[in-house]
Amino acid sequence: MATIKDVALKAGLSVTTVSRFLNQHPYISEDKKEKILAAMKALDYEPSTVAQQMRGVKTHRIGVLISRITNPFFASLVDAMEVTARKNGYSVLIVQNHDSVGEEKNCLDLLKKKIIDGLILCAVENDKNIIETYQKYGPILLCNTSIKETTLPVVRVDDQDATWRAINYLIGKGYSKIAYSTGGNFDEHGHGKRRNRGFTEAMKSCGLVIKEDWLFRHRHTWADGVALGEHIYALPATERPDAVFAGSDEVACGLISGLTSRGIAVPQEIAVMGFDNLPLAEMVTIPLTTVAQPIEQLGRISVEYLLAQIGGQHYHYDEALLRSDLIIRQSA
Repeated sequence: MATIKDVALKAGLSVTTVSRFLNQHPYISEDKKEKILAAMKALDYEPSTVAQQMRGVKTHRIGVLISRITNPFFASLVDAMEVTARKNGYSVLIVQNHDSVGEEKNCLDLLKKKIIDGLILCAVENDKNIIETYQKYGPILLCNTSIKETTLPVVRVDDQDATWRAINYLIGKGYSKIAYSTGGNFDEHGHGKRRNRGFTEAMKSCGLVIKEDWLFRHRHTWADGVALGEHIYALPATERPDAVFAGSDEVACGLISGLTSRGIAVPQEIAVMGFDNLPLAEMVTIPLTTVAQPIEQLGRISVEYLLAQIGGQHYHYDEALLRSDLIIRQSA
């Protein structure tokens, strides 16, 4: 295995000059750089990443923590992040926490160990005080999630307002028995808390009852949506909701499948609304009315903001770029 001394000998330069080049010293002439690169290529030499990191050399790698990559929203978001990172000379390390505090802690340790230069959290499980202590190892940014009274920068869509507008749309269409599906516990501090508040505020402001039996928790996938449709079908007709707001398009599309397979007409008997406006929303037999999130902008801005922090630069973005829109289709 070639060493730095071998590279120096091959290039006809001193070990000190090669070392300065590897540490991105600004005063290396172009001809010396070419000689060193040629020698490295000829010898198939790779510098010690760990050693470089210990000396404070950037890895040009950022971490992105998500709950699960099989969620189409996160797949689209990570794609947008990776495109932006690559344009700026960075690669992306993706970590899934599967709602696990331990996996999130392991991801934070990547920052501490200098394996990544910065970290974007798209899901949060640990206490904010734990997360914030890791800022001393590098910048951390929250993307489309939030922590109350945090010092961390946040880039997100106002999904509380988006949900409020979506529920008011359903109410305006004459629906009053509205059910709600979420990936979390439907509590003040869990997953989807901002959407929960938007739903609750919209229902209460219109004097509508929020029925416990119509709050469906821990629904994440197409299969969860199908099972929810079967559950609603099993209810007596007089006990069924007349509309369901689902916190993701994946669940909403599964719900449409589950309802229609049982002979329940959508939206004539039960309307269905989703959240995200993924490509899937247009592909189902009854195209989905949904809330569109600007996923591409969300990913781009998050990465640009984090890279600015890594470089010690100020970053500003237009919040209007992250406004959600209601997409009206046939399901509601």
